[in-house]
Amino acid sequence: MTVRRTDSEARARRGPFPTIESSRDRERLRTVVLPAHDDLAALVADRIVDVVSRATRARGKAVLGLATGSTPLGVYNELIRRHQAGDIDFSRVITFNLDEYYPIAPDNPHSYRRYMWENFFELVNIARDNVHIPDGTTARDRLPEACAAYEQAIADAGGIDFQILGIGKTGHVGFNEPGSSATSRTRLVTLDTLTRKDAAADFFGEENVPREAITMGVATILEAREIALIATGEHKAAIVSRAVEGDVSADVAATFLQRHASVTVYLDLAAAADLTRIKTPWVLEPVDWTPPLVERAVVWLAERAGKAVLKLSARDYAEHQLSPLLARFNSAGPINGQVFNRLRDKIRGRAKLPAHERVLVFSPHPDDDVISMGGILRKLWENENAIVVAYMTSGNIAVFDHDVRRHLDFVERAAGTLSLDTAAVQRARATVEAAEKKKQPGDVDLQMVQDLKRFIRESEAIAALGAVGIPPSAARFLNLPFYQTGEVRKRPLGDEDIAIVKRLFDEVRPNMVFIAGDLSDPHGTHRTCKMAIERALAVYEGPAPEVWLYRGAWQEWALTEADVLVPLSQEELRAKVLAIFRHQSQKDTAPFPGGHDDREFWQRVEARNLETAARADRLGLPEYYAMEAYVIQHT
Repeated sequence: MTVRRTDSEARARRGPFPTIESSRDRERLRTVVLPAHDDLAALVADRIVDVVSRATRARGKAVLGLATGSTPLGVYNELIRRHQAGDIDFSRVITFNLDEYYPIAPDNPHSYRRYMWENFFELVNIARDNVHIPDGTTARDRLPEACAAYEQAIADAGGIDFQILGIGKTGHVGFNEPGSSATSRTRLVTLDTLTRKDAAADFFGEENVPREAITMGVATILEAREIALIATGEHKAAIVSRAVEGDVSADVAATFLQRHASVTVYLDLAAAADLTRIKTPWVLEPVDWTPPLVERAVVWLAERAGKAVLKLSARDYAEHQLSPLLARFNSAGPINGQVFNRLRDKIRGRAKLPAHERVLVFSPHPDDDVISMGGILRKLWENENAIVVAYMTSGNIAVFDHDVRRHLDFVERAAGTLSLDTAAVQRARATVEAAEKKKQPGDVDLQMVQDLKRFIRESEAIAALGAVGIPPSAARFLNLPFYQTGEVRKRPLGDEDIAIVKRLFDEVRPNMVFIAGDLSDPHGTHRTCKMAIERALAVYEGPAPEVWLYRGAWQEWALTEADVLVPLSQEELRAKVLAIFRHQSQKDTAPFPGGHDDREFWQRVEARNLETAARADRLGLPEYYAMEAYVIQHT
């Protein structure tokens, strides 16, 4: 007889999740930090399984409060897997969603109702009548009545047993924007400008984002018996710190959670980066002074004191709560010297970079390679490495329709010169233009248009490689299936995706691999691509390559995080910027700029690389014009 073990039993065998522990003296909410994103989703799913099991045994039903967005997707995927394994039954689960845009049709691609059914409800055995989501089609004059009815439905269900929350950059939970009252209930709200900017990529432009939404109120949320706030990624670090360590304020609705008796904040390490126990643990308690921690502390001190590392004095250490570190070394000189040498040794010019190796660069989108590592790409090519650049997705949804029209106009004009069938080109152009006239923001393009947008980005990628001296033969376009939805939302990573990446490893057999290691990509494509690479590497039978992680357009590795700093001359930075220019469809105004930075990608990159070098210079390191930073992933 086969005995099926549950996930809980499997976890019991392997031990508890590896949470990051230290003093929580400044944290006003119970906070769990996990180094691995997948562990976070599994831990929250564990808790939901327990709550549902306990509540259905006690009352015959369980009531869940649910959130949308990219953050809870991992939890929903894990719950779907648990359901398929027989570990959780949703037949007696009642759900209430936090919010919905207003006005919006239920079948709109951006509707939270559609999001929930496509990403969760259709994949578990929940009864349709047990699902409650605010109705974005309610007539405006009936909204007060509908909101009151939503509150009553929660009460009639016996209240929410477990509420999942995300957190926006304004600190909103649900759509409770700055200024929301602790006594607020389900209601229509006006969305904050920052919130609408955050949603702009989903709606193909901020102008398409609804200005209003229906949301549960703060008081409604706080009546849940247990609450889980989930946050992942570097871009959430600042607001998470404010919510967890700051005073309660209507300016940050998430701080009201401090008044609840049973809240747990679940964070990956990136989202926890600004918490005191992660960022500067030495100010809270005695620490184990490992070399990396000494480096972090001394760089922090140098920047606070406004001095180069080698100029720090014993007084500086004493005045900034680093006397225990000073006592360990007896004087400032040895500490300063150790840290200075660690930082200096990270600097690798062309002569210290690999030569005559097989190098495989993974670029999630067709411009991430030159945006993040245009400088080192050129140096590696000059060092006679055999380079393959693998563009993992087409990036086709990030091409404006007017770019397609421009390219079709060129093809039509050039048809005679190229001996093409002019009539066929004209028919194709007419088909595309007719479809565009009917298209609403976010609608899926015709397959022909999707292909044309893919070709635009592929040609730009090849041109960008040429700008740093690399030939077209280095490019591989993987066009992974998970991305091929024509929508912002993508499919989960599948076996076919991993098989494609695995075949590339078998072909190239690289000594060195570059992977996008940032997690601030607005829609999670970078994270999904990284997962595909890691899973392919797990089954790859060749020699294990050295893995270097780069970051994308939003942030750079800090000097203390980086293992390698690659200096760039003024001419090398200019060549990198010109390579980014080759991505014309992303220039001037990119469809998915990310974050709240109105600068073009090349401007962000230039400023980032200049600042990395300037920061090193302020610490007293050799002065360079610009720098790229990389982390070597140790397995």
